[in-house]
Amino acid sequence: MLESCRNAQERWGGVHLLIDRWLQERHALITAFHELHTGVEPVTRPALQKFCQLLLDYVSAGHFEIYEQLIHEGEAFGDQRGLELARQIYPRIEAITRAAVAFNDRCDNGDCLESPDLPDELKRLGQLLHERFELEDCLIEVLHTAHRQTAATA
Repeated sequence: MLESCRNAQERWGGVHLLIDRWLQERHALITAFHELHTGVEPVTRPALQKFCQLLLDYVSAGHFEIYEQLIHEGEAFGDQRGLELARQIYPRIEAITRAAVAFNDRCDNGDCLESPDLPDELKRLGQLLHERFELEDCLIEVLHTAHRQTAATA
């Protein structure tokens, strides 16, 4: 996951400050996830709370800032392909968001620390986040590639 985050920053870094900041938040989220999910040390309450806060911040920024901005850009450029892709991808991203929020609601106070299912929950959440990052990267790439091409021919 961390390598794909670096690749996304290299591809789209500087394209838009909002996206840059969001990709930095993604990197922090992945780092916090790996601290929890390495299995070397037991999960601590502070580490879990930090992860939950980063998780909630990241998914909120996606829904309330990034996706809205990308849709507005797609509409401004008449990017029907990008807008259609967003319509196809968004329901899956929304489902992953619900799973992330449910995890946060259950674990943000550290209440799930004693759960024997926590390692499996973290593994499943990691898979969902990886899927979400790939979907987001696809959406950003299609929208920004189309916009660059449109701007270059204008």
